[in-house]
Amino acid sequence: MSIVSTERFLLRPPEEHDFDVYARFFADGAASEFYGGPLRKDQAWRVLSGHVGHWRLRGYGLWMIVPKNGSSAVGGCGFAWPEGWPRRELTWWILPEARGTGCAVEVSRAVIRHGYESYGWPLVETHMKDENAAARGLVRKLGGRKIAREEFPDGVTRSVFELPYPD
Repeated sequence: MSIVSTERFLLRPPEEHDFDVYARFFADGAASEFYGGPLRKDQAWRVLSGHVGHWRLRGYGLWMIVPKNGSSAVGGCGFAWPEGWPRRELTWWILPEARGTGCAVEVSRAVIRHGYESYGWPLVETHMKDENAAARGLVRKLGGRKIAREEFPDGVTRSVFELPYPD
């Protein structure tokens, strides 16, 4: 499992001690709206367990976003490919107090670069629900280009965006 570093953050795979961060994020219905929340603590535990297991089963996954200044993790960013989904995607979740700080742009660029350079993927993409204005804004900042619109196994039609190699 790899570690990714940016100017302000260290990205590392999730561990059991990250549970408090998951529990806080998923307890906040507004913050976790597009990630299945709000969730009870036991349900947040299952999300953490799934993210840990994704690394084991797929060889990649979401990293925890840990500020280099010694603060606790502020969210997660990385790649997911749930069983039955048509392809892998870049995904992220950020605690409300870390939003608006440039965190999501900084770590997403590093993760996209990692997908192209370290994994050798020819395409890094993301998909989202139409109502997710924050995700659409981030994709614009990352230079994303809409390449498809399709129905996913959960019955939701999403736009699919190609994310270019960061400058």
